Amino acid sequence: MTNLANDAWEALLSAHAVLLKLFAAEDIWADLSLREYDVLYTLSKCRDPINMTELNRHVLLSQPALSRLVDRLAGRGLVERCTDPADGRGVRLSLTQAGRALQRQVGRNHARGVARAMTAGLDPGELRQLETICLKLAATNEDAHP
Repeated sequence: MTNLANDAWEALLSAHAVLLKLFAAEDIWADLSLREYDVLYTLSKCRDPINMTELNRHVLLSQPALSRLVDRLAGRGLVERCTDPADGRGVRLSLTQAGRALQRQVGRNHARGVARAMTAGLDPGELRQLETICLKLAATNEDAHP
């Protein structure tokens, strides 16, 4: 079972790496990096402003790297900080109108690229199966996240 689990993990990582390279090569990112877009996308899914710890749960960056990236996005007027009402020392993050507009613009193009890449080799049934497996894997292991 250990070999099978590791083979599946390696296949998942390989697919992820290939797709990220494909997406990064697309001429859709305006003046954003993939990591910057990831932060804008994550914030776009949040109804209310979130703190840095919550944001860090959803992006693959160290805390210091994420802080620097958020600083750059805030400096560009794409992310805004507000005081956390529950903790006057804390900061919550949300998209500005400009950040939301840029995320939507880039996101529409990215969604088309994702659809092209995913449907190039998978039929609708396989896509549903992949989604189910990934959601199950994430839910099963979410509580183990530090």
